[in-house]
Amino acid sequence: MARINSSLKPFETDAFHNGKFIKVSDADVKGKWSVFFFYPADFTFVCPTELEDLAENYETFQKLGVEIYSVSTDKHFTHKAWHDTSPAISKIKFVMLGDPTAHIARNFDVYIEEAGVADRGTFLIDPEGRIQYIEITAGSVGRSAAELIAKIEAAQYVASHPGEVCPAKWKEGGATLTPSLDLVGKI
Repeated sequence: MARINSSLKPFETDAFHNGKFIKVSDADVKGKWSVFFFYPADFTFVCPTELEDLAENYETFQKLGVEIYSVSTDKHFTHKAWHDTSPAISKIKFVMLGDPTAHIARNFDVYIEEAGVADRGTFLIDPEGRIQYIEITAGSVGRSAAELIAKIEAAQYVASHPGEVCPAKWKEGGATLTPSLDLVGKI
């Protein structure tokens, strides 16, 4: 089961990226920050709104050194067809992983067996290949790129500042905390 600090499991799959079909594996992910963004299916309703939001904020993710991998149980061919026909999806410049066998969705424990699709799951992977953030929402509830960016900024800050933690509502440049005996009962 995918848990915080658990390691990315091995995978290899076909993907659609910038007009081409490519192979992507766990080896391609390690060494950089990555987001695995699972969604139920192409050609649906909430999914394109989420993916369009990511696409419209992709430059910010790139500035943070984060690559996005969207994942559904569709094939890479379906991703291309959706990209070619949907105004929202045509904005995507990140990698769209095909997962028709649900191997990756099962690795992250977001596969809904009886439906044959993935839950709406978001996973932030650090450069060492460990999960640092998990969000799972109901199929009818979309996610926000802005909220994800805030979580990434906090995770990256904590990773580069050992001993500090980010309090609730922390924003880039905001005050952090250094846990100690002196803080106990004073927050």
